[in-house]
Amino acid sequence: MELNRNQYFMIGLIVLALGIQFRVVESVTLTEEASSFIAKRIVKQQAASGEIPPAFVPAAESQATSTKRTINPPEWLGWALISVGGVLILHSLAMQKPG
Repeated sequence: MELNRNQYFMIGLIVLALGIQFRVVESVTLTEEASSFIAKRIVKQQAASGEIPPAFVPAAESQATSTKRTINPPEWLGWALISVGGVLILHSLAMQKPG
């Protein structure tokens, strides 16, 4: 499937909005259900390979399902998404109109 001008523009807008959101928000606190989901699925998979992010290292197995986790996205992530979104929008404007 080939992407046309409108699709590039919409993807660019979404990525740009995500980048702005990451710049505005400093941290995200997950609910207990989401924290337990991450503790059960992602942490156990990464524990087998030895790559566990410091934000998700549980102190004890019983605490892993009952505590709320906080995610602190890096500052560069927002700037990167804003840049990619801007490039996609400018690229869509340089393309030919569909049809």
